[in-house]
Amino acid sequence: MCGIWALFGSDECLSVQCLSAMKIAHRGPDAFRFENVNGFTNCCFGFHRLAVVDQLYGMQPIRVKKFPYLWLCYNGEIYNFKQLQKQFGFEYQTLVDGEVILHLYNRGGIEQTASMLDGVFAFILLDTANRKVFLGRDTYGVRPLFKVLTDDGFLGVCSEAKGLINLKHSTSLCSKVEPFLPGHYEVLDLKPSGKVASVELVKFHSYKDEPLHVAFDTVETLPSGFDLETVKSNIRVLFENAVRKRLMAHRRIGCLLSGGLDSSLVAAVLLKLMKEMNINYPLQTFAIGMENSPDLVAARKVAAHIGSEHHEVMFNSEEGIQAIEDVVFSLETYDITTVRASIGMYLVSKYIRKKTDSVVIFSGEGSDELTQGYIYFHKAPSPEEAAEESERLLKELYLFDVLRADRTTAAHGLELRVPFLDHRFTSYYLSLPAELRIPKNGIEKYLLRQSFEDSNLLPKEILWRPKEAFSDGLTSVKKSWFSILQDYIDQQVDDLLLEKAAEKYPFNPPKTKESYYYRQLFEKHYPGRSSWLPHYWMPRWVKAADPSARTLKHYKSATQE
Repeated sequence: MCGIWALFGSDECLSVQCLSAMKIAHRGPDAFRFENVNGFTNCCFGFHRLAVVDQLYGMQPIRVKKFPYLWLCYNGEIYNFKQLQKQFGFEYQTLVDGEVILHLYNRGGIEQTASMLDGVFAFILLDTANRKVFLGRDTYGVRPLFKVLTDDGFLGVCSEAKGLINLKHSTSLCSKVEPFLPGHYEVLDLKPSGKVASVELVKFHSYKDEPLHVAFDTVETLPSGFDLETVKSNIRVLFENAVRKRLMAHRRIGCLLSGGLDSSLVAAVLLKLMKEMNINYPLQTFAIGMENSPDLVAARKVAAHIGSEHHEVMFNSEEGIQAIEDVVFSLETYDITTVRASIGMYLVSKYIRKKTDSVVIFSGEGSDELTQGYIYFHKAPSPEEAAEESERLLKELYLFDVLRADRTTAAHGLELRVPFLDHRFTSYYLSLPAELRIPKNGIEKYLLRQSFEDSNLLPKEILWRPKEAFSDGLTSVKKSWFSILQDYIDQQVDDLLLEKAAEKYPFNPPKTKESYYYRQLFEKHYPGRSSWLPHYWMPRWVKAADPSARTLKHYKSATQE
């Protein structure tokens, strides 16, 4: 996990512009480099490094003797770089996994490069020999990337939008900074002036399609057919493979553990594989909540069952409320459920950074979208519509849960790994018949739970624990984090302000005091940038004014029973 930043065709002095690159310094606390491009005095790269692999030669932009005309800045992990080396006989100069991008590009061009990468990534690749700039981002947008391109060809690219909004340019005061689309690459011509012109934007992978790199995967061909035992076995094999490949790190590995199904499965499989690979330190797991919250109690059970070195992070309502503005600034969004759910993750990440030496952090993001884990899936009119909704959620992950998971951890210099969003695992799960994937017997994620039922990885009550609304898992239902937030915000936002909200904020107008409060904080830091959020995250098939699961009729927390 790093911070990448690049400019092409800057009219302003680069030493002034590079102040913008410092806005993402949190993403790479270990080292910083700022480098001009030979022959193009108005083009440069900035790089903030979190050293996870190759401590000696891991600085960027990456340049190797074999390809002196190629410059690469990337953020991410390419899990199959060794398999690709073996397959194509690449001669690496460093131990950096991203070096494979240079070799793939030299061998077969940008389309093959992007399609062959098994991992999470955002990259800027410059080819000065052919005067091309390439941008690319992984299928689900697990690694962030933003860009700004002016009419006269000035291009800025950065891991976070905050590194681009204050750039100086002669022709435009407020150029449109926008997220780069996941699963796409863009080709741009580099002119002698250093300015660029976009040639094409190409979608290189759709999450339903089996990725091209499966041909070089370490897991053999899976049995075909949709009989239940085969499906369950394939899910276990592919999920374990997804966790195994993500063990690639020279820094200590830890795991977030809420005690819910997703993070518990990740932690259990992770610890099992770490033992098999003789990793000689205990797995640290981290749970956050208020005293005696359901999440803390459940996480304690899981940690005891799997044998992790468990850390409980307690926070009080004051600490949660004090963090809101920092969270909105880190996230670059005002989406209600994203902000609300980010506060616990931001605070636990802060603890990990300050109190432990764990840097590579596993988490359960992506499972709810993939395996239909949200409570409103019980209301789906048909299995086909549920499958369509699952795909819509996966497509928009980069705006919501993946954004939350990246920014809250990156704010504290941690690297997040999300095995549920493994390309091969997700494409297999989405290939299953729609009726297999829906909630059954009143239980969401039924197929996933069933697949691990006989594995003894988790206690039965955790494997079949119903989903908690995130804010409720942190607190007790008697006084949920949801209620605490409402009480505080009620004092901060006047009724009259809310009445006139649509006049002040015509795009995505706030409909509750909570959403008004978040929008105010967002506009303070990012005025006029509300289009970064195309719409609020809301459940489907139910009349909901609020995204919290606790407002849905189906929802019943254990402490209410």
